[in-house]
Amino acid sequence: MTDFDEKFDIAVIGAGHAGCEAALASARMGLKVLVLSIDLDSVALMACNPSIGGTSKGHLVREVDALGGEMGAAADECFIQMRMLNTGKGPAVHSLRAQMDKRRYHERMKSALENTPGIVLRQDECASILTENGSVSGIVTALGARYACRACVVSTGVYLNSRVHTGEYHRDRGPSGLASATLLSDSLDALGFRLRRFKTGTPPRVARDSLDLDLMDPQPGDVPIPHFSFMTDSLDREQAPCYLTYTNTKTHEIIRQNLHRSPMYAGAIHATGTRYCPSIEDKIVRFEGRDRHQLFIEPEGLSTTEMYVQGLSTSLPRDVQEAMLHTIPGMERCRVMRYGYAIEYDCIDPTELDASLGSRRIPGLYFAGQINGSSGYEEAAAQGIYAGMNAALFVKGEEPFILSRSDAYIGVLCDDLSVKGTNEPYRMMTCRAEYRMLLRQDNADLRLTEKAYRTGLITPARYDRLMRKKAAIARAKDALEASVPPSEALDKMLADKGLAPQRGSVRLSALIKRRGVRYTDLAALYDLPDIGAEAAEEIEVEAHYGGYIKRQEEEIRKLRLMDEKPIPASVDYTSIVNLRTEARQKLSAMRPGSLGEASRISGVSPADIAVLSVYLMAHSDKR
Repeated sequence: MTDFDEKFDIAVIGAGHAGCEAALASARMGLKVLVLSIDLDSVALMACNPSIGGTSKGHLVREVDALGGEMGAAADECFIQMRMLNTGKGPAVHSLRAQMDKRRYHERMKSALENTPGIVLRQDECASILTENGSVSGIVTALGARYACRACVVSTGVYLNSRVHTGEYHRDRGPSGLASATLLSDSLDALGFRLRRFKTGTPPRVARDSLDLDLMDPQPGDVPIPHFSFMTDSLDREQAPCYLTYTNTKTHEIIRQNLHRSPMYAGAIHATGTRYCPSIEDKIVRFEGRDRHQLFIEPEGLSTTEMYVQGLSTSLPRDVQEAMLHTIPGMERCRVMRYGYAIEYDCIDPTELDASLGSRRIPGLYFAGQINGSSGYEEAAAQGIYAGMNAALFVKGEEPFILSRSDAYIGVLCDDLSVKGTNEPYRMMTCRAEYRMLLRQDNADLRLTEKAYRTGLITPARYDRLMRKKAAIARAKDALEASVPPSEALDKMLADKGLAPQRGSVRLSALIKRRGVRYTDLAALYDLPDIGAEAAEEIEVEAHYGGYIKRQEEEIRKLRLMDEKPIPASVDYTSIVNLRTEARQKLSAMRPGSLGEASRISGVSPADIAVLSVYLMAHSDKR
């Protein structure tokens, strides 16, 4: 038995957005948790854009909150602007986005770790992961400390063997000038994990007092102010504006003339970059016919003059960055405070993980965040709370907490990574969710809070709040079954919305289905219970989109039948004659637990699933 300096239930390696949620979840479930960070000043660091949420990402933040996570509550405390995106479209794609005070957010999350019982936060670098009898037994740090643990969550972000590039400048370092983590990759390789190189980037930051903001379009926040956390009652504070400007043909010409100095085009970068957040160099090459690209100029906080140039991610040399910035309206005299850079780093192949984000081969070893090939703070936080919950349940000897694709965006995210895998930095998008009408951000608490109740993460206050909301929805539905006669007041309300007058008696539940009619409109005319804005939103969405919702519920029922059809671990796929060779190889490597999981493996066709289904049925009859 190895001697250890201290013993913990769980070790969390890294304290970024994934590590914070993993540690908080495990500790709140009653376990003793060690959190290692290579630099305590980088806890929950927003090394790239100073914002949380956005299209589909806002859904993830709401789901993290519904499970008892911290990101939504912290965002509500630290925002400097809130905007709901996609309001011109249906509710399935409405997504909240908040501009953050990045320094305050770091301090807020670090304080949460420091003040949560059971968490020990320590600055050190993990050098290796120890195993005993094939399971996790502890970790060793760069400073020589040995810590025992029964489970470990690896959430190292972009730090593993990270290398930054700005033009001809190349250095082995982490984001924002921090140190690179150079030791753990060898340990993961020795444990049998296939390491890959991915790349991301960030734009320059400029001084606010050097900008001519009058030449840009102001982008104010929403009033009334929306919020992320279901535990937040209301928000009322002054919001900071963002600004919109554009690149132009002069900008693009400077970039084209200097592509040979870009590390990516010069061959200095060999890692795979993200498709959905390309550098400005990529945009100019890939979208050659466009004469401008929009840029959002966003404050990084209330205690700094730094402004983030959203949309101008680049690794071009310093002089080229300055030249192209000076061609942009409102930025002709801008002063750069931090230059943009690209960063490449090690990550694992996430298909080595099961549905709980645990290793398929090493019990007790979990992974979350960009180490899994994903991108984004929100994707990291979602994986963090999920891996933290499952690591804690593993230590307790309880069944894992699994979310399916029909339960949550988190389920889609983890299923995509662990089953389909990714060959480039993965970004969550609404189009990835087959059942997005059911997986709206507004109903995340109704979908997930009760599911998570058994884990111990759901506080009595949160559970009581959910029960009151469900009861309010039920009362409102009952009241809406009342039938009302035509009236002048009703006809006036309908006319104000451009609707035809009502002829004959009608149920209120039919009236609320009419375009533009809100619950509050009917409550002003009839005796309906006061149920609050959140419950009223659920009533309205269900009324207007009930047909789509029922259709998706039927599709989910069929999906669950496939997911409930288990595949015995003993199945020899090489012996199934009619399976294609690729399918045999993929199924043998992945060892799916159900027919539904097998159907989502890249390279396994519907015809292969039909063959496998017949095989399972025949062998089930034999057994």
